[in-house]
Order: sequence, then structure tokens, then C-alpha cells
Amino acid sequence: MWHNISAAPFLLTGFPGLEAAHRWISIPFFAVYIFMLLGNGTLLYLIKVDHSLHEPMYYFLSMLAGTDLMVTLTTMPTVMGILWVNHREMSHGACFLQAYFIHSLSIVESGILLAMAYDRFIAIYNPLQYASLLTNTRVIKLGVGAFMRGFISIMPVILRLFSFPYCHSHVLSHAFCLHQEVMKLACADITFNTLYPVILISLTIFLDSMIIFFSYILILKTVRGIASGEEKAKALNTCISHIGCVLIFYVTVISLSFIHRFGKNVPHMVHIIMSYVYFLFPPLMNPIIYSIKNKQIQYGIRRLLSKRRFGS
Repeated sequence: MWHNISAAPFLLTGFPGLEAAHRWISIPFFAVYIFMLLGNGTLLYLIKVDHSLHEPMYYFLSMLAGTDLMVTLTTMPTVMGILWVNHREMSHGACFLQAYFIHSLSIVESGILLAMAYDRFIAIYNPLQYASLLTNTRVIKLGVGAFMRGFISIMPVILRLFSFPYCHSHVLSHAFCLHQEVMKLACADITFNTLYPVILISLTIFLDSMIIFFSYILILKTVRGIASGEEKAKALNTCISHIGCVLIFYVTVISLSFIHRFGKNVPHMVHIIMSYVYFLFPPLMNPIIYSIKNKQIQYGIRRLLSKRRFGS
């Protein structure tokens, strides 16, 4: 059918050997996706309508929820398409676009977590100047900077994918397109596409995680200097939700990176499961963590529910 194999569409893969059970596997996947959409969508709506949440910390949280929503909407169509109707074909353009959003949003999420760490650092280290340092204008600049960094920095490797001929197998091992997998199917020199992501991740995700780590060392030193035990607990409590989101994101990123680079002898199914954990777990858990650990979010949800009941 395809006289030029380079023009043939890519073929996505669900769970090899479990194709007969895809319909059953789709049930928990669909439930998780719905929870992700509802959880992050609720956070966005709550922060928009509740004026008590119109603070820098919650503006950054809305950016995190928005990023998680975009990650969900980026992977959901192809994953559910395979599990429901075994729709595996994906055009080159659609595949590269999906890879672009997947990788750029990872860098965006890392940048937003860094901005949230900066917010907590200022709130605890220099509370008297918090309002003057984190104005709405500065919050917007930090948010735009995080998004621009992610969406621009990944462009060089994605654009090169369009120029490559693809004469190897067009079968991908996941239900979505990843740059590191697509580039290996190219019949071309992929040196740049191999080295650039390593440098990029080192200067973004890895560097962000180091800055966040050192910011919390400074936060802990500041908290130790607080005389009142109650004030110490209150200061640390404002960081718990963020720490949980940071650990979930960076642990999954590091685990997936190690498996991809050093796990040649690891069963292929482990690679697949870890990729799903990376794309599903943080967007699922972030709203849950903030709903459980953040009292203002809890109060906001209660006020929202009480208004709904009263209105009905």
C-alpha cells in the first residue's frame, strides 16, 4: 500500500500480548482519565471563582493544574483509541505534534514547580516583603517564562524529526509518540537529537530539581530559627503539598529516565508501565494532594458545594 515506506504512518502499541484484554484494561484507564480531568478542572474553577484563593500560591497551582490538563488531553485520545477500537495508525505530523506537547509540558511542569518553590521560599524567608516581591505582574511573568521555556526549548529536536526519512520499522512501543523512540526509526544522522535532549534536561529539569532542593534547605534553616513550635508547624504545613507534588514528579521522571537509558535488560512491559505511571500519576495525584493537605482548598470546596446545595 505504501510505496515509499518513509511516508507510511507510525503504528502505536498498547499492551503487547494483552490485546484481547484491551477493552477491560480501558476501564481503569478511562476512570483515571476522568478523575484527572475532574480533579484538575475543579481546581481551576475553584481558584477562579473563590476570591480567597486569589494569591500567588494558588495562581501557580492553577498553572500546574492547567499543565496537567494539557498532558491529559495530549495522551488520552491515542491511549483510549488503542484500548477501545485498536486504532494504531498515526500520521507523522500528528505524532511529532504529540511528542512536542508531551516533552514541552514536562519542562513546563518542572518550571512551574520551581516557581512554586520560589513562592514558598519568599513566604517563609521574607514574609514581610512577600506581597511586594510576588505581585500579580511578577507571577504572570514567571508563569509565561515557564511556558515559553518549555515550548521553545524543545522545538529544535522536534523540527528535525520532520526532515528525517523513516525506512526502519514504523512500529512504536507505546500508545503515544515520544521523541527518543521516533528518532531511532530514522535513517539519518541523529547525533544532534541524541545529545540535545541530554543537555536540555540537565539545564531544565535536573537544574530545577537542584534549585528546589537547595531552596528547601534554606526554608528548613529559616524554620529552625522560629521560636514558636506552632509557627514552625504552620510554616512547614504550607510546604507539604508542594513537596508531595515535587517528589511525585521528579521521582517518576528520574525513574523513567533511568529505565530508558540503563534498563536494556528490564522487561519491555516494565518500560510501558513506567511510561503510563509518569503520564498518569502526577496529574492524578496533584489535585488529590492539595485537596487533602491544603485547608484553604478544602474550605473552598466546601463553600462551593454548599453554594450548589443552596442554589439547588
